[in-house]
Amino acid sequence: MATQNPIETEGTYPLPEAQVDRFMMKVLVDYPSDEEEFVIVQRVTGPAVAVSAVATTVQLAALQSECRRIYVDPSLVQYAVRLVSATRNPARHGLKDLARFITFGASPRATINLAEGARALAMLRGRSYALPEDMTDLVPDVLRHRLVLSYEALSEGFSADQVVGKIMAKILPPAKPLAHEKLAA
Repeated sequence: MATQNPIETEGTYPLPEAQVDRFMMKVLVDYPSDEEEFVIVQRVTGPAVAVSAVATTVQLAALQSECRRIYVDPSLVQYAVRLVSATRNPARHGLKDLARFITFGASPRATINLAEGARALAMLRGRSYALPEDMTDLVPDVLRHRLVLSYEALSEGFSADQVVGKIMAKILPPAKPLAHEKLAA
């Protein structure tokens, strides 16, 4: 985990793409609301609060193991493969116009992170299986930092999120990812 402040970057340098790719997500955090900022100031300037552990390392390992048992349907994995593949070869996925905006697409690590992220989000949402929305909710966070946009994209004001949005609009999630499970039952 790391933070990135776009202001005052003196003394800091952008990471190479290979290092950036090792981060699972790039989550954008905006300024807090007035109410949130009030709470932040109160916590920082108020009396010290005793901090205690909420989980042991053994409990965390057990949660990780439990998360690994969350079912991700093969159709969802195929969806992730198509999304990531479209960042590398947009024309093959009916997005020929996007090719000029992407210099380098996402690596296979992005596909893995989409599947693992969907699994974790399904678990947080109280399910033992992932649904398409578990994956689609994470796609921008998992892909935005993995795309290297072309100078043409930057000069035309395109952001990675806009490119990802166009890919998601074209490549739709599976309609019935668990249909084969019903047939087997």
